[in-house]
Amino acid sequence: MRILRALWSMPGMSDAIAFMFDAPHALSDAERLQLLGGKGKSLSDMTRTLGLPVPPGFTLGTGACRQYLRSGWSPAFDDAIDTHLARIEATLGRGFGDAAHPLLLSVRSGGAASMPGMMDTVLNVGLNADIVPGLAACSGGDTAFARDCLTRLHESFAKSVGHAPPHDPRIQLRAAIEAVFQSWNSARAQAYRRIEKIAGDAGTAVNIQAMVFGNRDAMSGTGVVFSRNPSDGNPARFGDILFQAQGEDVVSGSRQTMDIAEMADRLPEASALLDQSLDVIERHYRDLVDVEFTIESGKLWILQARPGKRSPEAAVRIAHDMALDPDFPLSRDEALARVRHLLAGVARSRRIAGEEVAIGAGLGASPGVASGKLVTSAERAVELAARGEAVILARPETSPEDIEGIAAAAGLLTSRGGLASHAAVVARGWGKPAVVGWAAMSFADGGILADGMWIADEAILSIDGETGEIFPGELASTTQIAPEAAAMAGWDDARADDGAAAAPPAFSGEELLLLVALKGFCPKDAAREIGGLDDAGLAAMLGELHDCLDAASPRFIKATDAGKRRGEQIVAAHGDAVGGSAARAILAAFHPLNDAFKTLVTAWQMRPSDGAPVFNDHSDPDYDAGILGQLPGLHCETTAWLAGIDPQGPLPFFRSRFETALARLRAGDTAYLASPKIDSYHNIWFELHEYLIRLAGMTRAEAEGG
Repeated sequence: MRILRALWSMPGMSDAIAFMFDAPHALSDAERLQLLGGKGKSLSDMTRTLGLPVPPGFTLGTGACRQYLRSGWSPAFDDAIDTHLARIEATLGRGFGDAAHPLLLSVRSGGAASMPGMMDTVLNVGLNADIVPGLAACSGGDTAFARDCLTRLHESFAKSVGHAPPHDPRIQLRAAIEAVFQSWNSARAQAYRRIEKIAGDAGTAVNIQAMVFGNRDAMSGTGVVFSRNPSDGNPARFGDILFQAQGEDVVSGSRQTMDIAEMADRLPEASALLDQSLDVIERHYRDLVDVEFTIESGKLWILQARPGKRSPEAAVRIAHDMALDPDFPLSRDEALARVRHLLAGVARSRRIAGEEVAIGAGLGASPGVASGKLVTSAERAVELAARGEAVILARPETSPEDIEGIAAAAGLLTSRGGLASHAAVVARGWGKPAVVGWAAMSFADGGILADGMWIADEAILSIDGETGEIFPGELASTTQIAPEAAAMAGWDDARADDGAAAAPPAFSGEELLLLVALKGFCPKDAAREIGGLDDAGLAAMLGELHDCLDAASPRFIKATDAGKRRGEQIVAAHGDAVGGSAARAILAAFHPLNDAFKTLVTAWQMRPSDGAPVFNDHSDPDYDAGILGQLPGLHCETTAWLAGIDPQGPLPFFRSRFETALARLRAGDTAYLASPKIDSYHNIWFELHEYLIRLAGMTRAEAEGG
């Protein structure tokens, strides 16, 4: 961030604010993600790296949002927009605000963390009544199409900006960008970040892109497609399409969509190219991907790609299948790291068939069975859930304003929308059963009507998110562990049997120096254990570092003043390799993990007794087992997170040490959770936290808000 601020204060600073999709970047993937946001990074990847058909555009980086939220609109934004907009105009031979050959724009948000539907989008920016005839002429004289675009602009503006679009296209564009910036702090976005534990100070990028028109003619359409089924992991395309429509029609749930399979019959060439593009994108991200696309008069355009929200069961199956595919670039170890925390608990609730009779059916959008009191408002869902009651939230379609209610509900039910609607995507991401598109359901005061049947508010209702069926009353269900989870647990067991988890890492003098410098000391026994060193090996290493490490104590190694300075230099070099803004983002992402681990260790050291905490004397094996049973899940989240940030810079070998400590715990040596005398999980965690703080150029007091 310091670098960006410096650039903004210099001539030519627009280059630090806006970036063409195809611009080269001398940045790591993590730095590009923080700078461009998820959507901007994917547009950059698809344009420059993958060569896919992406409409031209540019990204206003997240730094611009942060600056705007601090101090308002900057003239530097205007300079950056003018420069980059001119490049789009030159590429397409159309002009923004040109009445004869108009260029229209979409203005979309895109934070570093995926927040589906939480922030604003404005489409068809740059259109007014004077430009409608030119747009019609450019589309073969189709005045109805041009007027439809103007109507959509008015609807989009009213929803996101709060008023009718001004006549001047430039003023429209600025207003749309400001609306996206401001939506970062909307109530719904803040609620989603709180639920998902996403940092609130990162800001959103804004992606400004040439419009392509899925509503142009009968050979046009728009859709959202997943490379695999995000509900159960089945390796088949999964998604929705609407013909003669724009993207908001699909994700809002305002129109009933068609299955993506319909595309092959109606537009076979575009469908084949979409399949090829999905394969390329999936292999690039090495994961399930969620892709938004538009077909304009038969030509396919890719508008967005990101790792797709999926149910826990689907996550395991997808990782399993990818790892077993010899042609897919995902190893077993990487697949295990991705989903190990799910293996013990991934199970789907399934209905035990009896004499119950369904009262209707929609689309099974997120698997599992849920029963609860019917509520038709998000506020009521939150209220009842706070009292400990299970609820089924029924809505015509969900919107970002419903996010608190969705989080509170046991299951979701909508009358409109398809498999890529907001309700479906959020429910799968949160592992909640959902049925969408139950068209027979209508809403009235005090309840719902369905095929002539009245169901009052707070009546017990059940949904089956696999079959899409809806039932009165409560359903009997059972849970089944996914077979892929059992298979992958076997891989993990075999890996542990082979000694992979417990093998000591390679150990260099620089790493020893860094570990001592992080705390000021290191037990000699821990140093031997970490490096797999005997007495002679440790003595030789200490001899090489005698200026930096003091080994006079029989039990401890201490850092000299020269050693402390050298340790600071090592971390500073790592920080330069990672980048300042990325290092701070890494530390922010670590905070939720750190909170969870501190809670676990506190519970291990103190246990409740008559409502008050007392020192845990470890006399209750069931209590201790319950605490230790929480560690493998947190361990998997932590090591998967570490695996994701390792490529950014020369991180020390914390991951392998965590694996070793966990293996010792699994073998029954509980001292490896929190003992200060050995290379325990707690000691490693403290060193990792200290390392990340220093990597970000902060003190511990600053990092903890002191």
